[in-house]
Amino acid sequence: MLDKDKSNIAGEGCEVLVPFNERKPLADIERSIIKTYRKHIWSKFIKAIKEYELIQDGDKIAVAISGGKDSLLMAKLFQELYKNGNQNFEVQFIAMDPGYHPDIRELLEDNCKYLNIPVQIYEADVFKVAQKMAGDYPCYMCARMRRGALYGKAKELGCNKLALGHHFNDVIETTMLNLLCAGSFKTMLPKLKAQNFENMELIRPLYLIEEKYIQRFIQNSGIWPLNCACMVAAKRIGNKRYEIKDLIENLKGTFTNVDMSIFRAAENVNMEAILGWQKDGKKTSFLDEYDQ
Repeated sequence: MLDKDKSNIAGEGCEVLVPFNERKPLADIERSIIKTYRKHIWSKFIKAIKEYELIQDGDKIAVAISGGKDSLLMAKLFQELYKNGNQNFEVQFIAMDPGYHPDIRELLEDNCKYLNIPVQIYEADVFKVAQKMAGDYPCYMCARMRRGALYGKAKELGCNKLALGHHFNDVIETTMLNLLCAGSFKTMLPKLKAQNFENMELIRPLYLIEEKYIQRFIQNSGIWPLNCACMVAAKRIGNKRYEIKDLIENLKGTFTNVDMSIFRAAENVNMEAILGWQKDGKKTSFLDEYDQ
């Protein structure tokens, strides 16, 4: 049992929700996934797997655990899926230590042990390298390096898929980031093939789950999740995603179901009413097909 002062851990970039001594028994935590959060978590998890065909027979899936609320829930969802009769796949739970403070590493290990997640933790000096290469704004570089390291570990373990804990809110925030900051309409897909790793696919099983229900699950479980554990991200420096998150929350007060409208926009693209598009690296203008 860790005995850390709340402010000290938070100072390292760890988001503390409730004290350790309020953690619920593991059996209650696992039961709540199927019972308490059946509608908003379990059913959405199953729907994403079926609707986007995320798991096929014989898959060996590397479930990436950062130690944050999303990945901890994802790990438990995979365990419950397997426990409830869906045993047509294998899982390997992996966690990368990108340069955590020892207290953060200990917290990650303690949470996985308490939740009975048999995780393999391996080291990768990502924080230091990303900081050196990208200076004060290393988030993009850090994310790319972490993704590459996870792909490499998954490949090493003989996995053909890598599961990440991106959720519904990540999807719509990414859509808005691309629209407002990059001048493009592009969203976060529920699955995609890795470009630099042959026969490897990335899947996002939390794709339809809203973040607020993940937060409630973690809070009610009494778990201390990790946040980013990076001082730059902890201070919200140069991170437009936080601004987009606030923007969407503000829009909810004016536009009904605006978050779902953003999500569905990527499902309802009218190719007859856009100026241009890109596919396989080739850009096309509406004028190219205007007279056809």
